[in-house]
Parts: sequence; structure tokens; C-alpha cells
Amino acid sequence: MKVREAMSAVVLTVGPDHTLRQTARLMTARRVGSAIVVDPDGSGVGIITERDVLYAIGSGLDPDVERTVAHQTSEVVYAAPDWTVAEAARAMVRGGFRHLVVLDGDDVLGVISVRDVLRVWAEQQLRGEPSEVATTTA
Repeated sequence: MKVREAMSAVVLTVGPDHTLRQTARLMTARRVGSAIVVDPDGSGVGIITERDVLYAIGSGLDPDVERTVAHQTSEVVYAAPDWTVAEAARAMVRGGFRHLVVLDGDDVLGVISVRDVLRVWAEQQLRGEPSEVATTTA
């Protein structure tokens, strides 16, 4: 299965000047674990995850003062829509992260997460199909 078939095409987008609390509230309302950070004056996109927010607050930082840009991952590893889900899973394992931004050129198409990979694997198991994900990431 290809990333474009497994990814979440509807993504949450926030600006770099959102506070961590604003970003966390939006993520909570949308029930997502990440948000794409788009800086109209910058180049490329970043990503902030629930883990980034948790680390900042756990370190004693004020979520009403801290800006998203200071806690985002800016050196993002991107997935292409025509990658296989197994390729995305390998990139996540290598990088130690749970979300990949899916880009087509400069356009954000979506996000694929570990949850999406697991869903694909479980569906393949239920149908009795061999799982490309299970055999290539172990």
C-alpha cells in the first residue's frame, strides 16, 4: 500500500507564533498528535507533536509564553506519496519519530503516523494478506 492511501489528508496547521497552549488546544480539539507549522516568511514546513509540547511543559516552561516555533522540528523528514507504507515505517524507525509529513513537491498532502502504519498492518492481517510492513521493519 502507498503512503497516499494510508495518510491523513486533513492536517492541522498552526503558525510559528501560536503559543504552546494554543497549539495544544487545537490538537486536542482535532484529536491529533501533531500539527504542521507553516511560517509564511520562512522556508519549508515544520512539525510539532504532542511529545514536543509535553517535553516543554515537563521542563517547566510556560505554555502561555512559549511559541510553537521554538519547539517544532524544523529538520523534518518528509515522505513522498508514492512511498510504500513499509518505507515510511522504516524512516520512522530510523529517525525515532512517529509522524512523517507527506509532500508532493512543496505541497503538504498530509501526515502519516505510526497509528496509520498499524492500521494498515492490522487490516492486512484481518484479510489474511502478507504484511509488507511487518516483514520489512523487524
